Amino acid sequence: MKTLNKEVLFGLYNDETELLSAIKQANDKHLEIMDVFTPFPVHGLDPLLGLKESRLHIAGFIYGATGTLIAFLFMTWVFVSDWPIIFGGKPFFAAPSFIPVTFEFTVLLSAIGMTVTFYTICGMGPGVVNPILDSRITDNKFCIAFDVTHGKENENDYRSFFTNTGASEVHSKNI
Repeated sequence: MKTLNKEVLFGLYNDETELLSAIKQANDKHLEIMDVFTPFPVHGLDPLLGLKESRLHIAGFIYGATGTLIAFLFMTWVFVSDWPIIFGGKPFFAAPSFIPVTFEFTVLLSAIGMTVTFYTICGMGPGVVNPILDSRITDNKFCIAFDVTHGKENENDYRSFFTNTGASEVHSKNI
């Protein structure tokens, strides 16, 4: 596993209300939180961490519009100019018959495009191994992590923060 040469100090909490309270206290003390890990989505966590709304839906719209345009123009070209055949007395340009294929291609291109975009933005591609701080984080523990690589003098402040906020365990790990 590739190491990033970061030293991370993290505290484990037993429930999400303790975690939210600790994050509020960290914000009040102007402590810079590196990341927060939870086993399930916690309501109200995003505003506390200052996370903005995702713009992935904009990319999804662009991919979907591109899929619609490609499918509709391709079928128009095929049935009007490249291979014009009259099916059951319908005209060459029978737009209502193009709708099912256009819809399916729109959904396909949107889903593939958003998946690739999401994985690219999050840095989760093939062969990427993310460091694991503690295996219980994905099961039943909640975690606040601080980067203490360049701030060894602040490590005691962070440890006292974890003690005061009710962290059940405090650990340090190089990743």
